[in-house]
Amino acid sequence: MPTRLTQRSFGFAERPRRLERRFKSGILALTAVIAALLLGGSPHGRNAVAWLAAHGRWAALRAVGTQPSRSEVDAEWARKRQHDVDQAMAKLRRTYDQYEPPMRRLLDYAGLDPDHALLRWGNFDRTVYLPSTVFEADETGRSYRLRPSVKSIWIRNLKLKEGLLAYFPLPVGPRLDEVVHASGALLVESSLQTTNSWGLRGPEPDLSAELRGIVLGDSYMQGLFVGDDETPVECLKRELSKAMGCGAEVLNTGHLGYSPEQEYFTLRTFAERFPPRFVVLSLFANDFGDLFEVLEGKGDWEEGRHWIGQIVDFCRARGIVCLVVPAPWVNQLSSPRRSGFYPGKISNILDVDPLAYLDPIEDFATETLRRTSPQEPAGAPVTSNPLFNGHIGDGHFSALGCQVWARAVAGRLALLLGGKMASRLPASGPAAPSR
Repeated sequence: MPTRLTQRSFGFAERPRRLERRFKSGILALTAVIAALLLGGSPHGRNAVAWLAAHGRWAALRAVGTQPSRSEVDAEWARKRQHDVDQAMAKLRRTYDQYEPPMRRLLDYAGLDPDHALLRWGNFDRTVYLPSTVFEADETGRSYRLRPSVKSIWIRNLKLKEGLLAYFPLPVGPRLDEVVHASGALLVESSLQTTNSWGLRGPEPDLSAELRGIVLGDSYMQGLFVGDDETPVECLKRELSKAMGCGAEVLNTGHLGYSPEQEYFTLRTFAERFPPRFVVLSLFANDFGDLFEVLEGKGDWEEGRHWIGQIVDFCRARGIVCLVVPAPWVNQLSSPRRSGFYPGKISNILDVDPLAYLDPIEDFATETLRRTSPQEPAGAPVTSNPLFNGHIGDGHFSALGCQVWARAVAGRLALLLGGKMASRLPASGPAAPSR
């Protein structure tokens, strides 16, 4: 058998290389220690170090097939969120006096001044700056909620300093026109919204309806910039009544900035008071992190998986049909779709009946073609998609888009519920409280 030859290095040549590797490793370690010390000397630095340390530990545990305890994860989220809120409040106090008097009067009117503004966590991992005249704090897990029995309207063309993430529905009152006009902002006339006594958008719930459901979601379901009777949920209510041949009542629990964690606690809040036969969970890319990062494949899918799982398990334990519906992103109808990450990753993390997952983007694509192709001669510039609010620079559903969403969802729900309705619906009156 021939002898196998192995190339060897001389000891005098290997020693310098070994010393060089050790030197480089030492430099990297020293640099990391110095960076940690520098970062740890400021609130931002301490927060970054703590966050990276926690996520590094969780990643290491998951790499060996273990999960961090839920109490540890929740504690770290609570710590980060409080840090972010404190930093946002410092920004607000720093910038408020820099605004011109008309802008300060508008902020005061809305309850967005430093003494009254509502700063809470939302949009998965960000701090949102909300008018306290329209929203209030919630300590049951939802972070914030709409105030009951409030009429408000949205404004546009308002810029804030230092990148605060703010939403601007203003309460309708006698000084509204005056303060908006003086600030240079614009009222969005179509965006008038009303909350009922439950603190939800829409009319008072009909507790005698034969078919009852709850829609969980964010601003897409709340219905930004459309009227109270044009929201996806109000359209769904009408479509279901036709499809099922009975009275339907659907709670619109959509709140701008909500993500699955807030939606889980929302479901717990209302399911006992309004026992549903079905739940629709509307999701969007920013439920898992920054919108554009998620579209590129990043995002915290493990955290999303946990809270979606909590919602699904809650429904499963009570025999409630749970339909998961990702909201179409307008750019995926005008640019290469690239849906492998969103909504593709949602289907990857779901543990549900495959028939209880509905991606309505094909319904939107078909309706887009119906609405745009016959009206555009060759060479004409492409106008904004009529199913979205592009005419005001917004990517949420237009009134027409709300109808398309509702038809798609009602069609699937009718099939999911159809074979069970006879035995599950009461003869009359509201359902008995769930146990």
